[in-house]
Amino acid sequence: MDGPIGTAPAPHMTAEKPKSEAGIKLLELLRSAQENDASDVHLVTGHVPMMRVHQVMAPMDYPVLTADLVRSMVEHMASKEAFAKFDQVKDSDFSYAAPGLARYRVNAHMQRSCSAIAMRSIKTKVPPLAALNLPEVIARLTYLPRGLVLVTGDTGSGKSTTLAAMIQAMNERYRKHIITLEDPVEYAFTSNRCLIEQRELGADMPSFASGLKHALRQDPDIVLVGEMRDLETTALAISAAETGHLVLSTLHTVNASQTVERIIDMYPAGQQNQIRSMLANTLQAVISQTLFSRIDKPGMVPAVEVLLCTPAVRNLIRENRSFEIPNVIETNRALGMCSLDTAIAELYFNGMVSREDAIAQAAYPDKLERMLVA
Repeated sequence: MDGPIGTAPAPHMTAEKPKSEAGIKLLELLRSAQENDASDVHLVTGHVPMMRVHQVMAPMDYPVLTADLVRSMVEHMASKEAFAKFDQVKDSDFSYAAPGLARYRVNAHMQRSCSAIAMRSIKTKVPPLAALNLPEVIARLTYLPRGLVLVTGDTGSGKSTTLAAMIQAMNERYRKHIITLEDPVEYAFTSNRCLIEQRELGADMPSFASGLKHALRQDPDIVLVGEMRDLETTALAISAAETGHLVLSTLHTVNASQTVERIIDMYPAGQQNQIRSMLANTLQAVISQTLFSRIDKPGMVPAVEVLLCTPAVRNLIRENRSFEIPNVIETNRALGMCSLDTAIAELYFNGMVSREDAIAQAAYPDKLERMLVA
């Protein structure tokens, strides 16, 4: 049987609620933001609504928000559990589906004793890898049978989109069991050739570590961990990769060598030699992304550093010489590796990004400036 193996219920999200004044005004704001291709919307008491368009914050044509209205908007979007958490700990993360528009990743919080909301738009359709302006080698990583693949970068650098596109590529090719652990669920997958289960932090599991521990007893082939944010989750992810699973995850690091060092530094000094050996055996690749505003047309484009774990790289990790990783990347471009600055220079020479942005976000600005002159 080659068709879809069945359609699962949609991942956890807040159900559409009866229209209220807050709900109607919220929908107006979100529709305006979508028309302006905004990635984020910020609703803060005492300020006009703001939106982020191609990385730039811009005010919206709307009156200053009152405390009562913002709190009502939180109550309109959040489930009872999420709203109770907001009242209790002054922070709550959840998903919201705006009727007829899009899904959003929402954080409701307090600032200066008043409610505030940060919303990120989640595109409903998973984009194909070919549409993301990513290096071709990333598509090859979706053929890996096992190991650890990390996608890193700052918040908003497109990590979730890259991972979703990789999962979708595997969904269309294999007959495997994929489990995703997310905070919150972003792209909603439909099981095609693979069976995909999506678990959301808070709604379906108490923590990434707990979800990952139990996921390994659920017969997965591929596991996506939203973020390796603590030692327990990191240790479980590496162990899962070591025992024959393909594990995909993210870290908030800016390059490959920093990623390796961040993982090692999570462990107590007495365990670091052991984890270097385990990481050297399991790590398959590190993809580090930085997003740029395009100058040739509206939109964003990523500059991507790629580290592939060759025998030479594995030796550097084992021997605590991760500071030499940038040199290995530069001398192995034929294999598909690429440094951040080389990727930025390519975008500049292709007329996609400005010289000022290129130099500002470079790992080595002085060196890149000389490259751009050449």
